[in-house]
Amino acid sequence: MRYKMRFSAFVAFLASAIMLNASIKEGIDYIVLKEPIPNAQNSVIEVFNYSCPFCYKYSKILPQIIKSLPKNTAFIPYHMEQKGDYGRLASELFAVLIIKDKKSGIAINDEKNSSFKRAEHRYFEEYHLKKNRWNEGKDAFLKTGLDAANISLEEFQRELQSTEVQALLKDWQKAYDIALIQGIPAFVINGKYLIKTNELKSLDDLKDKIRKLLAL
Repeated sequence: MRYKMRFSAFVAFLASAIMLNASIKEGIDYIVLKEPIPNAQNSVIEVFNYSCPFCYKYSKILPQIIKSLPKNTAFIPYHMEQKGDYGRLASELFAVLIIKDKKSGIAINDEKNSSFKRAEHRYFEEYHLKKNRWNEGKDAFLKTGLDAANISLEEFQRELQSTEVQALLKDWQKAYDIALIQGIPAFVINGKYLIKTNELKSLDDLKDKIRKLLAL
């Protein structure tokens, strides 16, 4: 019995190794975007939205994905404003916080110090776990994120008008067209390779496909 268990474990390991070493195929594992995102070489872009249940689930494994990225590979979040009652407002706040973190030298994956990450986690928790829909209106929605990020309404309103924030929001307009292809979350590698998430087998499979597409 012990021998059979060991043999079964070996077969499972071998099958996993074969899968991870298999070649990656266009149309099966990924799609080439007809309109690539410019200036996105050596990057992994995630298109997401605070109200997306699958984005919430993926957010739990993203730290492992980011940690596994090759050196000098950027992880770039794109918030899609067309989903959720407060999608546009969430995009504005996230853009302000991302630029704020960047100016402070705080990495996007710094779970403790990133104001963007704190706000993102709070919205995910409020929406998906506590079922908060902010029936009091947009001011209540915005306050949730501002409190999580520990910035004032005045600072948010001031920074929202900055050139950097407006440029980021303009970049995020591409998120909707990407989401139309297969939904969100969507992962775009080097600005042109969209991973087919419905074909993913595991976390390791996603890591492997990202690594291979970065090398194309």
